[in-house]
Amino acid sequence: MSEAVRVEGLTKDYGRLRALSGISFSIREGELFALLGPNGAGKTTTIRILTGLTRATAGRVHFFGRSIFEDPLYAKRMAGLVPQATNLDLELTVWENLFIHGLLFGMSRGRIRDRAAELLRFAGLWERRRDRVRTLSGGMRRRLLIIRALMHEPRILFLDEPTVGLDPHIRRRLWGLIKQIQARGTTILLTTHYIEEAEFLADRVAFLDRGRIVALDTPQSLMATLGEAAVDVVSEKGLTTRYFRTREEAEREAMRLSRSGESVTIRRVNLEDAFLHFTGRKV
Repeated sequence: MSEAVRVEGLTKDYGRLRALSGISFSIREGELFALLGPNGAGKTTTIRILTGLTRATAGRVHFFGRSIFEDPLYAKRMAGLVPQATNLDLELTVWENLFIHGLLFGMSRGRIRDRAAELLRFAGLWERRRDRVRTLSGGMRRRLLIIRALMHEPRILFLDEPTVGLDPHIRRRLWGLIKQIQARGTTILLTTHYIEEAEFLADRVAFLDRGRIVALDTPQSLMATLGEAAVDVVSEKGLTTRYFRTREEAEREAMRLSRSGESVTIRRVNLEDAFLHFTGRKV
């Protein structure tokens, strides 16, 4: 499998503030790669540099072996961006928003019509194509943002907090759409601070904390560093968590603690446990 994205020593300074401290990672073609971290960790800064919206202070970025800093027009053709903020034209129709995007990327009118129809059906928005965007629900607007980014057939899709602020059931519907896009062969870089989103969607996850990558692996491997099961213990000192290689070990410890009057809960280790382990703080 070829390499779609390579980031080497990426650094960004805003005056005396260092937002990114020489991060490096690569993304394989067709992979869904997630940057997971709290607000202010550097996730959006990374996306903005990779999509040409912000200049890097230092470092290199390549898409399919070509430098995006030396050939920014190539980078824009290769990439589609779904930003955090909804930047659709609310007074235009769904169809018009897609049509204008296609024109901006030099697509022929015939190709725009075919591509817009394909994507609207794919996202379940065909019946709303003549409606003004201001009449759409939040979830529909996010779906429209995603397919607008796909109009010019980019090989890499950047999703910057794509489900932020949405209800859980709408978020999960968008997860399905994102996995369908990946299944079509698109390489995806996702930023999120939702633990369960990264755990469900990503092939690999990088924990980003204070502008540094502190761990990078598959969600399963990151969780396995702690074990299979966790025991949460509530006492006068608050909540503490202990990790065990097997559930059987966790059950034995939970039984022992229960006999001593402790309040305990057994559960599987999750990605938030791993994030806490590597960073010492919650997302």
